[in-house]
Amino acid sequence: MYNFNYYTPTEVVFGKAAEEKTGAMLKKYGAKKVLLHYGSGSVIRSGLLNRIKKSLEEQEIAYVELGGVVPNPRLTKVYEGIELCRKEKVDFLLAVGGGSVLDSAKAIGYGLVNEGDVWDFYEHTRKASGCMPLGVVVTIAAAGSEMSSSSVITNEERGMKRGYNDDAGRPKFAIMNPELTMTLPAYQTSSGCADILMHTQERYFTSGGNMELTDSLAEGLMRTVITNAKILMEQPDNYDARAEILWASSLSHNGLTGCGIKAGDFVCHALEHEIGAMFDVAHGAGLAAVWGSWARYVYKDCLSRFVKFAKNVMLVDMDGSDEEIALAGIEALENFYRAINMPTNMRELGVEPTDEQIDAMAHGVALAKGEKFGSAKVLCEADAAAIYRMAR
Repeated sequence: MYNFNYYTPTEVVFGKAAEEKTGAMLKKYGAKKVLLHYGSGSVIRSGLLNRIKKSLEEQEIAYVELGGVVPNPRLTKVYEGIELCRKEKVDFLLAVGGGSVLDSAKAIGYGLVNEGDVWDFYEHTRKASGCMPLGVVVTIAAAGSEMSSSSVITNEERGMKRGYNDDAGRPKFAIMNPELTMTLPAYQTSSGCADILMHTQERYFTSGGNMELTDSLAEGLMRTVITNAKILMEQPDNYDARAEILWASSLSHNGLTGCGIKAGDFVCHALEHEIGAMFDVAHGAGLAAVWGSWARYVYKDCLSRFVKFAKNVMLVDMDGSDEEIALAGIEALENFYRAINMPTNMRELGVEPTDEQIDAMAHGVALAKGEKFGSAKVLCEADAAAIYRMAR
């Protein structure tokens, strides 16, 4: 195993009616004037936004609103939020929604505390000195952004989707009521489950330095997501299954499943970011579409991990060589994706990139990740292009 720092400062309020405590939590963390940041109409139609406003008003906390965040959150909305918060002298940010809303709020928070263009942080040309404090009321189990240091923003003018990690952006608190996820369309629920699995797998498939306890936590988390995702296909209002998935979302991306490992891989995320930037697809579905091709491209260099995954997560029980067992595990996960209506290639995702577009996406991966990247297998731009072609 490797040395590690584990930092998870976010206070979690989990369970039924948890959103009613929003105002009290904001008051606890010293909020005086809050930006309510949210997506499109779902938080309005469900009545959630009104319940949160009531909670703030009961605590005599002022607020302004900025809705309209979309999946693959846009840099232009971030700029709009920064300008609004400066004008209104906001001192705390509250994201109401899923990962896209929270990622947008984090970017706004970086922009408020730091001079210059906030996009610099996502291009990694400089590091933020801090972030305005923020909290979140979670409505989607997927990104795990409610307890993570990461955010991802799309620069629509430049056709780029980039991530930035900074502990300063970790939320002060996360309010998590599994019931709030019950209104999600089935496709969005499944896409979220794919994202949760991938956050764990990106840390699990490494070339060395793993820790048995961390492996066991990761394997248990992945088995839990797979089991409960299937339940939600038949019982979308199953509270216990929703709760398991929602908590797994947070634990998959707060650093727990990365303790003691050599390094995270995160190549599938880089591959998907380019697809998302070019074709504006659902993030989790994009991950599912490239994972099988990535896995078959790298598994021989990380064979023991793929064998362990096949046996301990996908419960493959067969006689055969390590290579046969590893490939059976890959196929088993793809079968799971099919069972929850997730794609296993880009055609099923609904995109058919040209050779020129594949080369452009592969170049984007190299720009974002560097000349060499990956932990399960060290890759380069040409490898990214090959994986895209396998996934076409």
